[in-house]
Amino acid sequence: MSEQRAGHEPGSVHDDRAEARPSIAASLRASIERWPVLRQLRGDLTGRGAAVTSPGTDARRPRTETADRVARSVCPYCAVGCGQLVYVRDEQVIQIEGDPASPVSRGRLCPKGSASKSLVTSPSRVQTVQYRRPYGTEWEPLSLDAAMDMIADRVIATRAATWQDTTTDVDGNVLGLHRTLGVASLGGATLDNEENYLLKKLFTGLGVVGVENQARV
Repeated sequence: MSEQRAGHEPGSVHDDRAEARPSIAASLRASIERWPVLRQLRGDLTGRGAAVTSPGTDARRPRTETADRVARSVCPYCAVGCGQLVYVRDEQVIQIEGDPASPVSRGRLCPKGSASKSLVTSPSRVQTVQYRRPYGTEWEPLSLDAAMDMIADRVIATRAATWQDTTTDVDGNVLGLHRTLGVASLGGATLDNEENYLLKKLFTGLGVVGVENQARV
């Protein structure tokens, strides 16, 4: 006995499986067409073009496309001074890449330089002065003004207590020293040339002999 359904001729037999077969075949064909090995054999023999793309990768866009402006900078980590391009959107750093125009690095960055964006955007970045008192077990926040006053007071007190004005050599001659060995400076690689110049001038004027920088150590 024939079964009549809406949209079909009277007396015809409607087979759902007959309609399902073309859709299954089309889906299978599409899956085969997307198979990376087949796409590679069809023309992308090196496997670096269409064979390795997907709808997901095609939809991705570089973060640099959305940047409002690009600032040129220098990597802060070591003494090499690799050039960097800092991409900014809404006054926030969104990407840092090597600067091809740099005569030093020609667009290349080491792993640390490539990850330097985290210096600015990492949620674990400490943005306040932290101080742990002698024999203390916890860090406490301090204002920048309070921290600078503490450092200045200690530098002055240490310099006064360890100042060496003169010394006598083996022959009994008095030699002028005008120095202190109780204070030393170790600059960080995130300091630029101008800041390091000022630090050197300051500590030399104070009679500090030990002046060094992380980038050289």
